[in-house]
Amino acid sequence: MRARYRGLVSAIGVAATVVVLTGCGSDSTDTNAPSVTAGTSGAQVEIGNTINYGSFGTTADIDCADGKSLNVGGSNNTLTVKGTCASVNIGGADNKITFETVNDSISVVGLNNTVTYAAGDPKVDDRGSGNSVTKG
Repeated sequence: MRARYRGLVSAIGVAATVVVLTGCGSDSTDTNAPSVTAGTSGAQVEIGNTINYGSFGTTADIDCADGKSLNVGGSNNTLTVKGTCASVNIGGADNKITFETVNDSISVVGLNNTVTYAAGDPKVDDRGSGNSVTKG
């Protein structure tokens, strides 16, 4: 029953993120129809050029491809993001997220998130507490 509750909470979190942040700053030319993936590694909803990911306590790989935007909601996740993200919005707590490249912006709302990106020169907006956003 606990796994079912987590799935429901993840889906609600992703849906809320979709409503608030859909399409924020995407540079990708991908125009595929929306897709949804849900499973043990969280729920992922892709609408247009924006990936919306939500989960609690998972480890997952996400692919921004070439210029998609990414919205992350949830807590205690360890995420590895491949490809080039246009912009990134992170909400939640205690997430550890590593990016290959972020071009435009990283916005963090939440607590104790650790965000690292290897390439790019994004504008960083940290509106939370105890967050770390570093290039490295």
